[in-house]
Amino acid sequence: MAKQKFNIIQSTCIPVNIDNCNTDLIIPARYLASTTRDPKFFGDAFMHDLRFDADGKPVADFVMNQPDYSEAPHVGVHEIIVGGQNWGSGSSREHAAWAIAGYGVRVVISSSFADIHRNNLLNCFVLPVVVSKEFQQELFQSISENPRMEVKVDVPNQTVTNMATGRSEKFEINGYKKYCLMNALDDIDFLIENKAKIESWEAGRK
Repeated sequence: MAKQKFNIIQSTCIPVNIDNCNTDLIIPARYLASTTRDPKFFGDAFMHDLRFDADGKPVADFVMNQPDYSEAPHVGVHEIIVGGQNWGSGSSREHAAWAIAGYGVRVVISSSFADIHRNNLLNCFVLPVVVSKEFQQELFQSISENPRMEVKVDVPNQTVTNMATGRSEKFEINGYKKYCLMNALDDIDFLIENKAKIESWEAGRK
């Protein structure tokens, strides 16, 4: 998936107000057999069985097909999803994180995440942001009142701000993952960046 440096992300949002939105909803199991890592393939599969009916026609009343939210993030809007509580429950499939990243989403905000899915998101350069239930519901309300409202996620300061109300909350992130996101590094990149330090330490052990 695309490696992009994280600093401040300010974007309109897609409200997916579904509690316990599990990985099978995020990407149906039939896509797991694919051997491709093409981001578009998985992005097209994101929430597929809620977005489309059995004939492949868009489900008109599903939020991602509504005019205010149907434009994909890769064209520069809706880089943030506000999800229901316990986002990403169910199986540990990495494909769910691949689908979210492939669709163009860079941040998922929820009051709680399934632990494995949360780590998978981070590994795919998607930031999971945990907020209070009250703040989560405020975001849903603000988006409902104005779908063009924006949320600002400040990674260096670890704050998320509802730009419609001005209210902010702090969020937690592992220091190592924060460094990697801000520098567009995956785990291998980080090891390569620190190759000299590792070699120096190994030499000192001999």
